[in-house]
Amino acid sequence: MVSPFTLPPTGFGPGSQPDPEGELQYLPMPSGMRTYSPHIPDAQDIAALAETLAMLAEMAVACEVVAQGGAAVSFDLARLSPAARKVMADALGQGEVAMKIRGLPAVMVQESVFAGVWMLLAAGMDVVEVAPVPSLALSRAHLPHSPAIGVLARRVPGLANAPALLAELVDKSLTRRAGEIAHVVNLSLLPHTPEDLAWLSEALGEGAVTILSRGYGNCRVSSCAQPHVWKVQFFNSMDTLILDTYEVCEMPEVALAAAEDLADSAIRIRDVIEAIR
Repeated sequence: MVSPFTLPPTGFGPGSQPDPEGELQYLPMPSGMRTYSPHIPDAQDIAALAETLAMLAEMAVACEVVAQGGAAVSFDLARLSPAARKVMADALGQGEVAMKIRGLPAVMVQESVFAGVWMLLAAGMDVVEVAPVPSLALSRAHLPHSPAIGVLARRVPGLANAPALLAELVDKSLTRRAGEIAHVVNLSLLPHTPEDLAWLSEALGEGAVTILSRGYGNCRVSSCAQPHVWKVQFFNSMDTLILDTYEVCEMPEVALAAAEDLADSAIRIRDVIEAIR
């Protein structure tokens, strides 16, 4: 009797035949990881350099204080001269994390090359904040851009596990205590339909904060209007979604600068100061 399953014949398919040019062919590997690269600003204005170095020294001290559990420290860049402001921008550079914070005023946030040193720009605002995460990203996070309507979200054919997941997320949101371990719902490991995802998005609403972390691939973090609930998605370097989660916490850990990062930033800032001098 002939089996209904026939193995493919040997000697066929990619890699089975020698390359006529004599070279092995490999699949493209992920690439594009961002790493720290110190940059030494070049300025001829001695007075501007002096202004910049003085504020950088203050930032280094602030990094140490915050790393030890101190409160966030802000620096008003508007007090710098235009020349010094340009040198400061050159010295701080751009790091891995960027944020958009809705509200009045809307704020664009860019992490510098020094982890935990954040540049905030808005109408009437030009500041650097030294903190694990900018204070505004916490205080405005769940201000509704679209409201959390919960079970009032329109039911559509195809819903499966979304109502049960919503009940779990809302319960954890309402009973959340500061400092608790984040509660994570990993959608990548749970059966769900496209209708489930759309219904959950409508039910939980949309908050005011969107965060993009660019490292080995990208991580996109979006606040929901439901308090303490965040949508966290990881993409590989080829922009394929590899992890899709909801987290119930004050701020997802991926967006935070750790104490070790802040302490390291203090050292790196002082290295730049010494190199400029």
